[in-house]
Amino acid sequence: MKISRWIRDEHGGEAEQAERAALVGMAEKSAEFAARGNKVYLPLAD
Repeated sequence: MKISRWIRDEHGGEAEQAERAALVGMAEKSAEFAARGNKVYLPLAD
């Protein structure tokens, strides 16, 4: 049990940071999508 706790203590923070970074990235993309009118298909630019 001590080994499991040690591993969680050593590496658990990295997983939480990665999850937070993913959530921030998804929020940014969501805001970008909303700024473009929430449209999946955009007209082609010439």
